[in-house]
Amino acid sequence: MTPDPYLLFLFGLGGVILLVAWLPLGLKRAPLSLAIVCVAIGVAVFSLGGLNFNPDPRTYDTLTERLTELVVIIALMGAGVKIDRPLGWRRWGSTWRLLGIAMPLTILSIAVLGVQALGLSLAMSVLLAAALAPTDPVLAADVQVGPPGSGEETEVRFALTSEAGFNDGLAFPFVHLALVFAAVAASTGDPMAWPSPQDWMHWAAMDLVWRIGAGLAMGWILGRVMGWVAFDLPHVRLSATGDGLVALGATLVVYTATEFVQGYGFLAVFIAALTLRARERNHEYHRALHDFADQVERLLIMLVLVLFGGAIAAGLLSSLTWSDVAVCAVILLVVRPLSGWIAMWGSDLTRREQWMSAILGVRGIGSFFYVAYGVNHGDFGSSERLWAITGAVVLMSVILHGVAATPLMAWVERPATGDPKAGEDNEAR
Repeated sequence: MTPDPYLLFLFGLGGVILLVAWLPLGLKRAPLSLAIVCVAIGVAVFSLGGLNFNPDPRTYDTLTERLTELVVIIALMGAGVKIDRPLGWRRWGSTWRLLGIAMPLTILSIAVLGVQALGLSLAMSVLLAAALAPTDPVLAADVQVGPPGSGEETEVRFALTSEAGFNDGLAFPFVHLALVFAAVAASTGDPMAWPSPQDWMHWAAMDLVWRIGAGLAMGWILGRVMGWVAFDLPHVRLSATGDGLVALGATLVVYTATEFVQGYGFLAVFIAALTLRARERNHEYHRALHDFADQVERLLIMLVLVLFGGAIAAGLLSSLTWSDVAVCAVILLVVRPLSGWIAMWGSDLTRREQWMSAILGVRGIGSFFYVAYGVNHGDFGSSERLWAITGAVVLMSVILHGVAATPLMAWVERPATGDPKAGEDNEAR
C-alpha cells in the first residue's frame, strides 16, 4: 500500500525539526557543518524520485525570492542582536575595511571575470558580482559571534558577523545597477551597452543615496521605538514577557515599513537590531530574542538547503562547463581572500586574524535571493547558466567553509606562538 503523501510530508517535517535541534550539538566538534548535511539530504531524497516535485529555482523563481528573503532578514535580526560591541568608527574598524575595500574589489573582480572569462553580458556579470560579493549571515554560524553576552566575540568572529550584517544591504545598489544595464541592453539590442549619464545619475540618487539613507534612518528610528516599547514603556514593557516571538514580529515590521518608503529593508533590519541591543545592552531579554530568531532561522535554513540539494539532483548545475567551475573556484579561493587581505592590511588585527577574516567569507542564501530578485525584476535573457554558476559557488562554499571553518577558527583563536606581530598585538590587548 502506498503511504499517504501528507503523512510522508509530516514524517519528513518532523525529521527535519529533530535534526535542527540535534545536529548543531552533534556536529559541534566535527569538521562538518549543518549546511553540508542538509544539502546531502536534499540530493539523496530527491535523487530517489519518490517526490513529485522539482525544486528548481528557475521554475519557482518568485517563491525562491520570497523564501530566501525571509531567511536572510531573520538572520540579520539575530546577527544584530548578538553583537556585544557598541557601534563606533574605531571599534568597528575591521568592518568598515571589509565593506569599503574588500566588497567593491570583489564586485569589480567578479564583474570583470563575468565578461572576460565567462562571456556573460554586462548586465548578467554585474548581477553575478552583486550576488556573490556579500558574505552570508545565514550559513556563517560557525564563524560568527556567540549569543548576546556569551563573550564569544573574537576579532575574526566580530568582523565576519558585522560584515555579513551590513553587506547584504549594501549589495543591493549593484543589483539595481545590473537592472539598469539590463534595461539599456534591451532598449539598444547591445548586451555590452553602457547606461547614459542620466541613467547613472538616477541610479546614484535613487538606488545608492536614497535607498541606503532610508534603510539607515528607518532602522535607527524603528529600533529606537522597539527599544522604548521593550524596555521603557510603563507597565507593559515587552521585555517583561520574556517572549522571543517579538524578534520575528519586529523583523517583519521593520523590513516592510522600510520597503514601503523604498529603502533597503535588509539594511534597516540589521540597524534596528543594533539599535535595540544598544538600548539595554546587558538585558537578558536580548538572549530570548536571539534564541527565538536562531531557532526559526535554522529551521528555514534546513528547508532551503534541502531544496537546494534537490535542485542539484534535478540538474541545476548541468549547464556548467569546466571553465565555469574554474572561475567559481577563483572567486572563492582567490578573489575574496585577496580582496579581504588587501582590506585588512595595516589594521590592528594579527596576521592570523587578517587572513582568517579574508578567507572565511561564506557565500549562501543571500546569493540565491539576489539572483532571484534580479531575474524577476529585469530582462536578463536565459538565467540557466547564471543559476548554475551561483549554485556552484554556493555549493563550493558550503563544502569548503563547512569543512574548514571549525579547525581554522580553533587555530586562529589559539594563543599565537610563532608570529611576532601576533604576540605583540595580543600583549597590547
